[in-house]
Amino acid sequence: MSQKTLLVELLTEELPPKALPRLGESFGASIAAGLAAAFLAPAQATLRCFASPRRLAVTVADVLPEAPERNVTEKLMPVSVALDADGMPTAALRKKMAAKGIPEDAVPGFERRVDGKAEALFHTRRVPGDRLADVLADVVQEAVKALPIPKVMRWGDGDATFVRPVHKLLMLHGDRVVDGRVLELDAGRTTRGHRFMSRGDIDIATADAYEPTLRAEGKVVAHFGDRRRMIEDLLLAEAASLRASLGEYTDLLDEVTALVEHPSVYVGAFEEEFLSVPQECLILTMRANQKYFPLFDGDGRLSNRFLIVSNMQLADPANIVLGNQRVVRPRLSDARFFFQQDLKQSLESRLPRLQNVVYHNRLGSQFERIGRVERLAGIIAGHLKADVDLARRAARLSKADLVCEMVGEFPELQGVMGRYYARHDGEPAEVADAIAEHYLPRFAGDALPAGNAARATALADKLDALVGFFGIGQVPTGDKDPFGLRRAALGVLRILIESPLPLELDDLIADAAGGFGAGVLDQPEFERQLLAFMLERLRNQLRDNGEPAAAIDAVLALQSTRADLVPARLAAVQAFQQLPEAESLAAANKRIVNILKKSGEAVGEPDLALLQEDAEKALFRRMAELAPLARSHFDNRDYAESLKVLAGLRDDVDRFFTDVMVNVDEPLTRRNRLALLSQLAGLMNQVADLSRLS
Repeated sequence: MSQKTLLVELLTEELPPKALPRLGESFGASIAAGLAAAFLAPAQATLRCFASPRRLAVTVADVLPEAPERNVTEKLMPVSVALDADGMPTAALRKKMAAKGIPEDAVPGFERRVDGKAEALFHTRRVPGDRLADVLADVVQEAVKALPIPKVMRWGDGDATFVRPVHKLLMLHGDRVVDGRVLELDAGRTTRGHRFMSRGDIDIATADAYEPTLRAEGKVVAHFGDRRRMIEDLLLAEAASLRASLGEYTDLLDEVTALVEHPSVYVGAFEEEFLSVPQECLILTMRANQKYFPLFDGDGRLSNRFLIVSNMQLADPANIVLGNQRVVRPRLSDARFFFQQDLKQSLESRLPRLQNVVYHNRLGSQFERIGRVERLAGIIAGHLKADVDLARRAARLSKADLVCEMVGEFPELQGVMGRYYARHDGEPAEVADAIAEHYLPRFAGDALPAGNAARATALADKLDALVGFFGIGQVPTGDKDPFGLRRAALGVLRILIESPLPLELDDLIADAAGGFGAGVLDQPEFERQLLAFMLERLRNQLRDNGEPAAAIDAVLALQSTRADLVPARLAAVQAFQQLPEAESLAAANKRIVNILKKSGEAVGEPDLALLQEDAEKALFRRMAELAPLARSHFDNRDYAESLKVLAGLRDDVDRFFTDVMVNVDEPLTRRNRLALLSQLAGLMNQVADLSRLS
């Protein structure tokens, strides 16, 4: 049977742009999987997924018109039910065979094998393969159902539902239409191209001709990735010709790719007088509202030119350019107006308005919240020996821009506008920067706040949220985290570790809790729960960074609340694992932990006079010799050297466990040996719980 390329296309109204790439991949993968399940295509079939504003399509290579015959094995019933004491079929088995059309003379050919805890009978039969014409419509319908679409709609007089109205269905196997009906549409070979540049309805001769035909006659670049690369190349070439750069454009490029079918790039401009407005405002309105690509000069300053990705290719694009310039001008005028109005009031004068902005009905208003954040930022700055007044001032003004005109129009600019307004008000540079940076980091890989005033404010802001919501029982569950507490916890940890800052997590949590009024935080032991939550976030972050699981487990087992010391401890543990003594000492530590846990006896310091065996005396002397140097390295945070020194205990530890019985009957001797092991465990496990490495 001849294998040929299969094409399936749904021609629709404009699809949701942000979901388009995901819809295209899901549609193609589901159809390929359905064909493979019917044995009509290879399990790892070559497929090409297409997603443009008005179509989802896929081509799958090497699809059969009819699947080959195959053996199908099915379980009938347990042997104890199927056969009587003489091994003959029971009435239950005969009834089952009759229902499945299995002749009685097939019983000797049944296979007996263990299934779970019981032996069962299995029957193998030869079945004909599915025909593509019989199953393709069902495969496509299932692919449609599997699309990640939150809401569907109904159109016309029919009952079909989809994310947007569907106008045509193409199903071609090679050059042959595969008959079928999906979404109340009969399959054909006719599609449509670009709304304005296409020559009209287009007949697709073969599945392999789909992409080139659509591009040549329909003026549609159907493949999302190809279209994205085409747009990016055009943008970069145009920017280079203007000796300009695009700045950060990845997210906008993805969105624009989902909006056009046949892209062209043109240059627009606006009046230079608008450049007096903070460039972030202009950039945001051009990118978010108009989908334009702003251009920057060599110093990263916004220019008055921008790039337009158009869905039309014209010899003279003057009307397109002028039209877009007319559209963007009112937007820029609005931004200028908001900025000028905001400058008429200081940030300080806006604070009373925050009393009317609810933060949370149980945690008070934004005004009450900034009081807590101001207090906590001052405490943290004091711990860091930084300027407490600067940190408190930054925290006090950190949310004032929430009630300004510009942020009301563009919420994404909170903090950014606060920095501009603080500078205009004559606030110190550290305060202005801290207002902008206290939101950092906003996402994985984002920059961190610079300077201790900004760090103190950022930590205070995030810790107030974490403590507040944990304190009232609003804890993240599963994939639900409406208050962004996981992001806040990771932000705290990154600031502490990467800055680094010598602060204790449990102290920070307690300091934050102290800012809430009596009775507000009513959840029992929420501080312990929050600390465990943050350490678990740290564990996950370290794993995502590629750190070995055993080393992470060993370091975090000590429940150390100094997050800034974790990287050095991890590095030391990994260096220790490379030593020849590591495996033996890790195993010994595990044995010590188990012995001490089982004994349950309270022990003090080991008494030299009660040591009897040469091996335990030798271990005692060796520990006394190495302990001062190991502790000195530990106190100086040279954890790798500390563990390297302690590796010298291996021979004495091995000899101790070979020659000495710990749990002897005589109580003084037993407790003394337990005390020796307890002291050894304390010495060995200062950096990490080495027993976790065994």
